[in-house]
Amino acid sequence: MPVEPHANGASFFLLTDYGMEDELAGMLRATLARLCPAAGVIDITHGIPAFDVRAGSFCLERAVPYLGPGIVIAVVDPGVATSRRAVAVQVDPSRIAVPPDAPGGLAGPDGSHLPGSPGGPGFYIGPDNGLLARAVRLSGGAVAVVEIATSGRSTFDGRDVFAPAAAKLFNGAPLRDLGDLVDPSTLVELDDPLCETGSGTLRAEVTWVDRFGNVQLAACPDDARASGIDAPDSVLWLEQDRISELPERLLVQRVASYDALATGELGLLVDANGHLAVVCRRRSAALLLGIVPGMVIALTAAERPQHDVGGQPVGGGLVR
Repeated sequence: MPVEPHANGASFFLLTDYGMEDELAGMLRATLARLCPAAGVIDITHGIPAFDVRAGSFCLERAVPYLGPGIVIAVVDPGVATSRRAVAVQVDPSRIAVPPDAPGGLAGPDGSHLPGSPGGPGFYIGPDNGLLARAVRLSGGAVAVVEIATSGRSTFDGRDVFAPAAAKLFNGAPLRDLGDLVDPSTLVELDDPLCETGSGTLRAEVTWVDRFGNVQLAACPDDARASGIDAPDSVLWLEQDRISELPERLLVQRVASYDALATGELGLLVDANGHLAVVCRRRSAALLLGIVPGMVIALTAAERPQHDVGGQPVGGGLVR
């Protein structure tokens, strides 16, 4: 059964698109502190791009395995004050896929869960617009879902709806006190990002660009192996095939670390979240390539040039 939300060490975990320029994030934190003064409040981020539910869902999915026990409040909510539902989702935190190297001893050396060690949050609270769905799936699916009763008049549901609901759960109220039970299968889902494997080619959607300009793909090392482009130190063609195409093909080098590249050279590595990522040492790969989340790029096996292409390093050459 899920760990009680008010168990020792439990926290509130916040993810929003509020930013830090206005008072919104501070008011959400202050509301939780007033209602649950003993609770920890941890910011996952308030920097999700405004209204970008899809980006928020990917970010929450990346963070969940490292959060520990507590309640997630996630708010990226362009449909606030409309007919979209406000929901509280209960999960079984012992079913979450915790990385073996996660801090706190949550998993054994073989990736199995240690007895009595919760793997993550027991509740997700937010708008039913797809924001919560990937994290709930990662947590083994919903145990129960309620539609939180609201007045429908607020345009700040983080403060006026979600925080009070989370506080009630944290203070021991049963889930049913928040509203009527709904069928978990009716929760809104977002389309999965594109990832297509083939003979010598991998096509994958860009799911995230971090502040360093690293470009995370909706692909993992298994996808590279399935496409036959996983050889260490191999060289790949990179092409962009959706939204706006690159005028040239670029060569990228498979590497294990940023330092395996020369400054300004492009590479493909496995990032801290276990995804393939296009990177550029000490520069922004996203700016260099003109890539934003939602684009699709293709990676194809290439022969290693015997010399620099166009006077550029192997990993940064332009081929016209």
